[in-house]
Amino acid sequence: MDDFPQGFKERYAELLGDEAEAFFATFKQPVQKGFRINPLKANQTLYDTQTTQAVAWGNWGRFGRLKGHSVDHTTGLIYSQEPSAQLVGEIAHPQPDEKVLDLAAAPGGKTTHLASFMNQKGLLVSNEIFKKRAQILSENVERFGAKNVLVTNHAPAELVPKFAGYFDRIVLDAPCSGEGMFRKDPDAMQYWDVDYPSRCAKLQREILVEALKMLKSGGELIYSTCTFAPEEDEQIIAWLLDSYPELELMPIDKPKGVDDGRPEWADGNPELVKTARLFPHHLDGEGHFIAHLRLKEADAVAKKAPEVVKTNLTDSQKEIWQTFADETLQRPLMGTLITFGDQLYLVPTDTPSLKGLRVLRAGLNLGTFKKNRFEPNLALALAEQPEMFKHVYPLDDQQWAQYVHGETFFVDSDIQQVKGWYLLTINGNGTGFGKLVDGQMKNFYPKGLRFMPK
Repeated sequence: MDDFPQGFKERYAELLGDEAEAFFATFKQPVQKGFRINPLKANQTLYDTQTTQAVAWGNWGRFGRLKGHSVDHTTGLIYSQEPSAQLVGEIAHPQPDEKVLDLAAAPGGKTTHLASFMNQKGLLVSNEIFKKRAQILSENVERFGAKNVLVTNHAPAELVPKFAGYFDRIVLDAPCSGEGMFRKDPDAMQYWDVDYPSRCAKLQREILVEALKMLKSGGELIYSTCTFAPEEDEQIIAWLLDSYPELELMPIDKPKGVDDGRPEWADGNPELVKTARLFPHHLDGEGHFIAHLRLKEADAVAKKAPEVVKTNLTDSQKEIWQTFADETLQRPLMGTLITFGDQLYLVPTDTPSLKGLRVLRAGLNLGTFKKNRFEPNLALALAEQPEMFKHVYPLDDQQWAQYVHGETFFVDSDIQQVKGWYLLTINGNGTGFGKLVDGQMKNFYPKGLRFMPK
């Protein structure tokens, strides 16, 4: 690849000096594909995905290429994520029971990684300003099986009135010039010109001003980009430290191949070496920049606790749900039940009121109220462990292929013929629901997701 945008090669030849030749050579090398294994799943052994080696940071990252119609992908056991990008979640490393915001979250790599650490506890607000991208984000959260995630669709400033001083941890993988992805996505080069990083930096500063309003005292901000541009990286952090004396840079434990930030590319502040740069000529991955900041403890201003979400089920709906739960589940689900139209959701306990928010996914979509009955949603099958269900039927490869294609099938005659809802599993993980009637498993795999396995 020699057709760099005008000015790009000259810029980085000057910035990188003796390293420039090795840097430019990486653009002709193959893209490193990667994915993460989902620790929320009952069985974390790969079924039909090939992998070569582990990514150097974290427990779940692997090098390899996933197949979209594989068992591993459709059951949410794996999530595609470029290896360098996986370091952001590792540095953020939220704790269970925290309140966390992923501010520019689509398509969901960072959100699903954060959810992995939280282990279905606490609250993770996953926000995306663009509606179509937010819908993709919501679908990816569902397949991953995360129960404690609110997917919202807002500009950052619109979230502030609801969440001022609320979050323990905020991750901003900022919209950027995308230079670090040029090898992976050459089309991104068409948007680049010498002034593009400066324009992106202006937007990044605007977003950060709003983000900091939502961080509680002692809270942490993880800022990242997929660009090499100093204007969007060290210079943004230098601006933050200068504008907000209450912020401090946290050191990052840098794995082999991860570089210190370059103070000389900003205002010379030696603190900037605490930031992290990922260059493709130093490691197997694309370009990234990461900074970890903390809002110093201050005397907390007494604030009124936010109103929490309350159940809005009718008596009839409560009765219908309880009948389904008694017949299908081993024990009660923990959280608050709310409805959006005929859809029933389980929202994490103590979630703030959703009034005034554009919410695409409010925790776990349990299913749909039909006339005098309840029909479970695929999301419930993907999120809850098989041990939660009274009736579980493991599929073989042929039955799984029939199921994801939308076909019904007859069950093995030697199993107990209990009518009703079954969690269908493959490789020990939920893949959807079926309803057993007279020895035949009726298919409830969503029509929009059906496909013919190859």
